[in-house]
Amino acid sequence: MENAMQRYKCTISYDGSNYSGFQIQPKDRTIQGEIEKALKKLHKGVEVKIQASGRTDAGVHAKGQVIHFDSSLDIPADKWPIALNTLLPHDIVVADAETVPDSFHARYNVTAKEYRYFIQLGERRDPFKRNYAYYYPYALNMEAMREALSYFIGEYDFTSFCSAKTDKERKVRTITGVKLTEEDNMLIFSFQGNGFLYNMVRIMVGTLLDVGRGKKLPQDIPVILEKKDRKAAGKTASANGLYLWKVWY
Repeated sequence: MENAMQRYKCTISYDGSNYSGFQIQPKDRTIQGEIEKALKKLHKGVEVKIQASGRTDAGVHAKGQVIHFDSSLDIPADKWPIALNTLLPHDIVVADAETVPDSFHARYNVTAKEYRYFIQLGERRDPFKRNYAYYYPYALNMEAMREALSYFIGEYDFTSFCSAKTDKERKVRTITGVKLTEEDNMLIFSFQGNGFLYNMVRIMVGTLLDVGRGKKLPQDIPVILEKKDRKAAGKTASANGLYLWKVWY
């Protein structure tokens, strides 16, 4: 006799360097694909689909991605990380798991997310950080970038700061917290908000780097937001510096 279905919520971390993003694709290796493959083995060939808080692109990492799935297996919640981690590649780790009500949804119940973007400074590129931080060897005005960051706080239409490939959805988002910190030769941008559009953080970072180099002024940020035109903002910073850091429910 099968057990009743139970919904589980898991926090996962992954190095996205060798994956074509999170979302499953027919011919490419993805984070979702590897997790579902592990679940299929545990369920003796039965496919189990997962839902995530959101998708990450090729090369993007996660420290605190959240997923949910339903299972009839008699595995205690605290044993799911052990069961899955024995089957997953070493660059994907299930950090924790808990039972949740059937009404819980990893994507639709999200109240806030935090993304962090890491930039390596200095005269020489560190080969050991090549997959985990964007190397940027130019001098930057930190105060100008901090001032520019402050203009992102609030509710705005972020059309200028999302990819032209973004679905034709409402592009209004609320940013509740921003921070720029320096640790040794590393810059870390932090963004907290109720949601983020496709490439939004990477375009914000690319624009902030323009401010840091004097190509744009801090006061240009409100003007760019108002234009609702992707061409008004800076370049899209590379994927390797971006991390989905934390998700709140």
